[in-house]
Amino acid sequence: MNSSVIAVLRAEHADRYAPVVEVLGNNGVHAIELTLSTPHTLETLSALRQSAPEGVEIGVGTVTTVEHARAAIDLGAAFLVTPITDRQIISVAVDSGVPIYPGGFTPTELWAGWSVGATAVKLFPANTVGPDYIAHLRGPFPGIQVVPSGGIDIDAVPKWLAAGACAVSLGGPLLGDALRGGDLAALATRCRRLAEVTGAVAVVPR
Repeated sequence: MNSSVIAVLRAEHADRYAPVVEVLGNNGVHAIELTLSTPHTLETLSALRQSAPEGVEIGVGTVTTVEHARAAIDLGAAFLVTPITDRQIISVAVDSGVPIYPGGFTPTELWAGWSVGATAVKLFPANTVGPDYIAHLRGPFPGIQVVPSGGIDIDAVPKWLAAGACAVSLGGPLLGDALRGGDLAALATRCRRLAEVTGAVAVVPR
């Protein structure tokens, strides 16, 4: 995944995804996480991958079982995201060559995922600790790659990237009401705002 932002889509039903994916992809958000807490996500994955704008990578999140991990990989998920640190799930992704972002909060949890081959670890809930947490983690774990998630608004993204995050996950502050039949033009405007605030970030070397 080559994007600095991952849009996290959580909806009442997967039939809400398609127009939102189109707007995101056409306005510069090229990494999109579809969550398994949304009914019928796996059933719609293949069709969404085919219809998504060029350059968009669609991954699957809220993966909590090995069976779901394998199913998502078989359906072509570009990456997997988990809310937990489960070594079996990480191993399935690593063995398949699919990027995996396991979730954790404490140094012990985050290192447990990173040490067994995670592409990066998802720090959740990130707003509880703030961007300086990445610098603290890199004291004992110099090479660890971190994707903060949870409670981050658009204007906070540059602070996380400058602190050394390899990407930032955004949900509600980016999506707004778009997955509830809301204003897609407003979503496009937020995407453009996101591109503006991330475009000039001086990223800490990793």
